Amino acid sequence: MNPDPITPVLEAASDSLDETPNDVEMSLFDHLEELRQRIFWALMAFGVTTVGCFVGVKPLVQFLEAPAGPVKFLQMAPGEFFFVSLKVAAYGGLILSSPLILYQIIGFVLPGLTRRERRILAPVVFGSSILFVLGLAFAYGVLVPAALQFFLNYGADVVEPLWSIERYFEFILILLLGTGLAFQIPVIQFILSALGLVSPRQMWSSWRYVILAAVVIGAILTPSTDPLTQMLLAGAIAGLYLGGIGLAILVMPNR
Repeated sequence: MNPDPITPVLEAASDSLDETPNDVEMSLFDHLEELRQRIFWALMAFGVTTVGCFVGVKPLVQFLEAPAGPVKFLQMAPGEFFFVSLKVAAYGGLILSSPLILYQIIGFVLPGLTRRERRILAPVVFGSSILFVLGLAFAYGVLVPAALQFFLNYGADVVEPLWSIERYFEFILILLLGTGLAFQIPVIQFILSALGLVSPRQMWSSWRYVILAAVVIGAILTPSTDPLTQMLLAGAIAGLYLGGIGLAILVMPNR
């Protein structure tokens, strides 16, 4: 009986995907030197963008204050707004420099990736960037206004809303960054399914635990204690997880 001629071809193709192309041996010193250079350029990118954000920090502060509406902000201590400006500039610099920082990270790890891993690199980077921006937009357009409106309505008949500028920006910056990171869930699912580590069926079987985890994550990432914001974020996380399952089905339709 003649052996199946297709099987060896498929096995050879699978083996080639697990190979590391252009594998060049580097000494530990060379690795450390390359790491040092890439960290240097990443820090330079962060520093330049942070300085740029600090120069134009007032329009950025006004943009972040907009969801609070008519609320007046107070500077409760000398230099409070200055340190708030530094925080806003640092967060803005981190977001703006993230593509360059990501480029340095990819450049460092790329030589050690197999062909299979390199094939998913571009969609992972692109999808992660889009989802992070969507997370920022969702937090700014939905979560922040919902949380602020809850607090304003709760004490409207008792207290006048005069908020500390520092406390407000701690609230909004943490919520923005946390939501952007939470929106990376489908990217993680895509990576796990593309590498064959977790199947869509396994993801779906864990939906009960995911809903519980979404509620917990929503409570942790939301710097306020209002249930509306926590439920909105938990619902978004659960929806992203279900969307990630659909993405995994496209990657692994037979599993």
